Amino acid sequence: MGLVSKQKYSKRNHRPYPLYRLLEYTRQYRGQIWLASLYSVLNKVFDLAPPALIGIAVDVVVNQQDSIIARWGVQDVYAQFIVLSILTVILWIFESLFEYAHSRQWRNLAQTIQHDLRLDTYQHLQELELAYFEERSTGGLMSILSDDINQLERFLDIGANDLIQVTTTVVVIAGAFFIMAPSVAWMAMLPMPFILWGSVAFQRLLAPRYADVREKVGFLNSRLSNNLSGMLTIKSFVAEDYEAQRVQEESHAYRQSNRKAIALSAAFVPLIRMIILAGFIALLLYGGLAAVQGTITVGTYSVLVFLIQRLLWPLTRLGETFDQYQRAMASTSRVMNLLDTPVAIHTGNVSLRVEKVRGEIELHHVTFAYNNGHDPVIENLSLSVPAGKTVAIVGSTGSGKSTLVKLLLRLYEVQSGSITLDGIELRDLRFDDLRRAIGLVSQDVFLFHGTVAENIAYGSFDATPAEIVHAATIAEAHEFIMQLPQDYDTIVGERGQKLSGGQRQRIAIARAVLKNPPILILDEATSAVDNETEAAIQRSLEKITMNRTTIAIAHRLSTVRNADCIYVMEYGKLVEKGTHEQLVAQQGIYASLWRVQSGLTVASG
Repeated sequence: MGLVSKQKYSKRNHRPYPLYRLLEYTRQYRGQIWLASLYSVLNKVFDLAPPALIGIAVDVVVNQQDSIIARWGVQDVYAQFIVLSILTVILWIFESLFEYAHSRQWRNLAQTIQHDLRLDTYQHLQELELAYFEERSTGGLMSILSDDINQLERFLDIGANDLIQVTTTVVVIAGAFFIMAPSVAWMAMLPMPFILWGSVAFQRLLAPRYADVREKVGFLNSRLSNNLSGMLTIKSFVAEDYEAQRVQEESHAYRQSNRKAIALSAAFVPLIRMIILAGFIALLLYGGLAAVQGTITVGTYSVLVFLIQRLLWPLTRLGETFDQYQRAMASTSRVMNLLDTPVAIHTGNVSLRVEKVRGEIELHHVTFAYNNGHDPVIENLSLSVPAGKTVAIVGSTGSGKSTLVKLLLRLYEVQSGSITLDGIELRDLRFDDLRRAIGLVSQDVFLFHGTVAENIAYGSFDATPAEIVHAATIAEAHEFIMQLPQDYDTIVGERGQKLSGGQRQRIAIARAVLKNPPILILDEATSAVDNETEAAIQRSLEKITMNRTTIAIAHRLSTVRNADCIYVMEYGKLVEKGTHEQLVAQQGIYASLWRVQSGLTVASG
């Protein structure tokens, strides 16, 4: 399903029935679904034909020259059996062909829907604001993207075909019964209302239980994802037994939730079998008496006995099919609820070519609180970043420095006030244009599992090897990269775990250099590195900040003392501004922080 179609779908009202919502989503596959359903119906029709051939064979044995085939002009008994054999071969060939056709069609359709649904869900996730991810676990989202969508695919693989073929069986055999022996047809149909009623009742009882199962597996996946990401912490605090116990608790809860669902679903088949037995015995008894009395022929009786087995016994599989169906619908609800999640921050419609960006940023009376709370993280903040200048923002932990970065990238939306870039409101700009104009080097560097070269070229995917090497050289990363086992082709590991913090930081700087944005944001870029690495990073930053608008968020004041202007924040408010020398002379908050970090306070004491 295309992204446009998905966006249209996600704007619709919430639908209470998962199947209805799934059918709406799969509307564009309707032609393929009809074709797969046709193959399923034809396969079942040809599959139900052999009992009729058995009845004809019995008729040939009993009536010989007066048999049904004899009425077609074939009098010789041997020739009649030859005709019967040819018909059998033809029916089996067509049954096998449509078996192959419906199996291939349903499976390919299941794979296509699974593929498109996963992509649509992931694309929609990417459109959601950062707060959505901060309030939810990665494991829970992974459970929806992987396990829930796979559960739906498993149902489309088998369950949809089973439901269609059971329905076809009921219609075809019921019609045959009323045509061949209307006097005993009611006996075969007698169990049907009870079976259907039982199926609906079980479906309603199973729905909340399987919803609980999907919720529990989400919790379990969240725990496992968290623990795998935090393995270093687990080992360093000798918490293996503690975490194993927590995983055991989540897994036990999942198992108990499944047990409750299984206890109910497992009871379906035995109960249905008892109902089916009543219909089978009734036909066996009264149909047999009718054949003895001559009301129906022996051949017809034979066909009826075989047909009622083909009608009633497959209904026992409804338990398994409904089990698959309920699991799939529980998963569908979770997936569709995610697709229905509204996008809180929308892109603007003003285009801005990156090469035309001057980089002048203005904040006018900006106020922001997380979750629209009453305690602002940033309150009535106004500041100016001139084009091509380096501005530093400093302050104690929790003063709102990093939040400001998220607002500049529009990862969050301001509650009041405005932020402009070159005089244009950020909310009016297209996301792509705004974020291409900004290069972010964060203290929390994220490297993807892949090569060093791939991570440097991330976001600049068409970069040449020479450009990658040039960017690494400017970032003073080339030397250590060449000492790696496969230099630029070395795999860095998940989150870059095979590299040191300083190496990861320099690769992040090389990534920003290669992007060559008109605006550079350094968010505590040297806070987690040693002095030698900091010196190397500072040398590279001096090169890449020239003639470029730079915003340096810093806790370590020595890294920003040469900034054109330093803003000091405290509790989300701007309390001081000026150059390093001016702020030291003011003897305010900045001067106090400078004395502590430079050791002057200790020395004077």
